[in-house]
Amino acid sequence: MARRTVVALLAAAGFATVAGVAPASAVASSGPAHHAPAAVDGLRSGAVLERNKRVAVEVLTQLFEKGNLAVAERHVRPDFIQHSPTVPDGRAALENQARDLHTRYPRLAYNVKRVLAQGDLVMVHANPIQEPGTRGQAVMDIFRFDRTGRIAEHWDTREDVPATTVNGNDMFGTVSNPRTNEPSGPCRLTPLSEKTVVGYFDTLLVDKNPDAVDYLNPEFYQHNPSVPNGTVDMREHLTTFFQLFPDVVADRKRVIADKDYVALHFRYRLSPESAEQSIMGIFRVERQPHGQLKIIEHWDVIQDVPATSANGNTMF
Repeated sequence: MARRTVVALLAAAGFATVAGVAPASAVASSGPAHHAPAAVDGLRSGAVLERNKRVAVEVLTQLFEKGNLAVAERHVRPDFIQHSPTVPDGRAALENQARDLHTRYPRLAYNVKRVLAQGDLVMVHANPIQEPGTRGQAVMDIFRFDRTGRIAEHWDTREDVPATTVNGNDMFGTVSNPRTNEPSGPCRLTPLSEKTVVGYFDTLLVDKNPDAVDYLNPEFYQHNPSVPNGTVDMREHLTTFFQLFPDVVADRKRVIADKDYVALHFRYRLSPESAEQSIMGIFRVERQPHGQLKIIEHWDVIQDVPATSANGNTMF
């Protein structure tokens, strides 16, 4: 198979890299690697989830757009655990990062696009732009809140936004209906959406079963910039791919489901010898006329894992 075909088929499936031959792989895991259970009664309540969403957005925008360090003191634990590889642990290091960025880029805009929350986790999908007129980056941040409602831990994955995409979609918009970036539908949709997306992930990357394509709506709108829309010939390509690369595995770390949106964070590698990648993806689920749920839309951010980290933690 041509390199472009290999890249495209896995990216179209929601699990590819755009660097090298194909995605950097991960180590297989069929375990839940799930969102953490609620730390206190009521943490999963709608009011608490909405509060955590607001806090996550406030911290990102106030710190990096305004240089307002007081927001970190108010909402971030002093012993804050950091998984972003360029930043040390601790609230003070986060404040230093924000101070330096605001000094260098006083017109930085974080441009939050969508926010998901479940349990004690919040994901923020954004397009931070340091200088007006530039494309910036696609970034997905995940925050873990402690039992007091303060931010205790952070993971992120980021990549540069390209000038063009092969599917005609940008990396941030919503194409499927309803055309809103906010999670939509009743709360009872959340566990069903989660089951659908986790089932797709496990069928494709744990079982290596090309029938995972059955989880996708044939239209399947794609926001990975290297991949076309749709699922034409995907089953056949996946069959060939798994014959050529039988060691592709993924280690699912976090799941955040919010109505019709489900976010996954996972470690990815093509083979035991391949470089690791951190991948965060968001999937949108749509109810079909016969009542079945299918995945209709996908966004992702892919980052190579560096050899060293400023905090001594992994990205996972």
